[in-house]
Amino acid sequence: MMYLKRLLLLSLLLIGVSCKNTSEEKENATLERPNIIFIMSDDHAYQAISAYSDKLIKTPNIDRIAKQGMLFTNASVTNSICAPSRAVILTGKHSHINGKIDNNFPFDTTNVTFPKLFQQAGYQTAMFGKLHFGNNPKGVDEFKILPGQGNYINPKFITKEGDTTITGYVTNIITDLTLNWLDNERDEEKPFMLMYLHKAPHRPWWPSPEKFKEYTQKTFPEPETLFDDYKNRGTAAKTAEMNILYHMRYGHDSKIRPETLKRMGKVTPEMEPIPGGFTYPYSRMNEKQKALYDPIIDSINNDFEEHWPNMTDEEKMKWKYQRYMQDYLGTIASVDDNVGRVLDYLEETGLAENTIVVYTSDQGFYLGEHGWFDKRFIYEESFKTPLIIKWPDVIKPGSKNNDMVQNLDFAPTFLDAAGIKIPEDMQGESMLPILKGKDTAWTRDAAYYHYYEYPGVHMAKRHYGIVTKEYKLIHFYYDVDEWELYDRLKDPHELNNVYNDQNYQEVVKKLKEKLKTLREKYKDSEELDQHYINMYKQKNITK
Repeated sequence: MMYLKRLLLLSLLLIGVSCKNTSEEKENATLERPNIIFIMSDDHAYQAISAYSDKLIKTPNIDRIAKQGMLFTNASVTNSICAPSRAVILTGKHSHINGKIDNNFPFDTTNVTFPKLFQQAGYQTAMFGKLHFGNNPKGVDEFKILPGQGNYINPKFITKEGDTTITGYVTNIITDLTLNWLDNERDEEKPFMLMYLHKAPHRPWWPSPEKFKEYTQKTFPEPETLFDDYKNRGTAAKTAEMNILYHMRYGHDSKIRPETLKRMGKVTPEMEPIPGGFTYPYSRMNEKQKALYDPIIDSINNDFEEHWPNMTDEEKMKWKYQRYMQDYLGTIASVDDNVGRVLDYLEETGLAENTIVVYTSDQGFYLGEHGWFDKRFIYEESFKTPLIIKWPDVIKPGSKNNDMVQNLDFAPTFLDAAGIKIPEDMQGESMLPILKGKDTAWTRDAAYYHYYEYPGVHMAKRHYGIVTKEYKLIHFYYDVDEWELYDRLKDPHELNNVYNDQNYQEVVKKLKEKLKTLREKYKDSEELDQHYINMYKQKNITK
């Protein structure tokens, strides 16, 4: 009702305005610019949000956003790795254009970011939580951000006044900072753009003490492809180092104490502890905190020491999967609780009425599918990302959308919603027509993806590809030259590469042509591929 009143008043004010304004511009204009709260978690798989699937966990508060807004079922990223994804979100440009191709190369601070444009347009801006790169975010009036990956327990924050360490659990603290700014520090005369950025559920997964206690008592269903043998895939899937059995560490990930591993001996490579893997997070605790964690850690270690020597590889895989899910999902439970705190505040103060709330992740994540953890690949669980948006009186509550949208589109969408001019060099598209229920206005029928960080952690090979609703065509390059094609409708688990199947040769031909067109549209090329390869080699040589 409030939105209808605003539109009525707006229509009266627009009488006599120059006829140069298009009807769409008139419709997009608002008397009261919306606030925006951008909520992003790190590595939050869509499979671990009950609005998408309730097989693993219930997330009632994140689900509230979906019930009051729109759930995107085909949202994806352009480069599935933390810092590059964030750079794409901030700039509205692909990694090869903004320059942040991987977690190692620095972010080019000459890039124009959407918070800067909001600030210039009169919005008050703030950022709390994990940015992942840089220590002075551009266009942000107030910030408290974690250095790099940050810590779950007693985390350090970078602020305008200098570094500070705050005692407590990181997810609660980030929310406390966010709510304090909303309640005590924001300028009520200005609209605001707030970035509320969680560290969780990034590795290594340390739940809060109460969630740790609760979730270690739970057992979770295994994915169908937990014991995938990759027999119908190429070299990349076979050589990636992200298998739960072989590459997930007992100390760093499963919370096995160094002294427990020492007593049992170095039996397999994954038992060799990552330096500081268990010790560093644990050493950040004060004695009161250790007293809460120790009984649970001791129970896990006792179980491990009793059963591990007699376990088969299959049993070890199952054991490690359960430990992974217990901790990963335990951290998400705290994220959901804290999202609820923010939603409650918005509703109690009346801010919800004119605030766009976005929930997303910087990419997807493997929760045992194909036997994996981590992300990086264009394969589904890594490529697809959760995206949920609510905007009262604009977005129809409980709606779903299946369009090919990407994190590339976030910046232009936010700018468009606020009535701020979108820079011509942004490569994303405004999703405003979708949010307003005008799905036919969305023209993208294929998404472009490019991953660069190889050789590197987890050894996922360099690749680029094109994804439509029906197919996925991938080119792996650098030290291989391999193509893969997946029929997304017939083979949703992506178990059979049909690139050489005679029945799909016409599909291959058409997708290669479309991929070439997309590469040209987004200004990517073999020359740029080689440029970044050379930069990577030079960086390694000069280390």
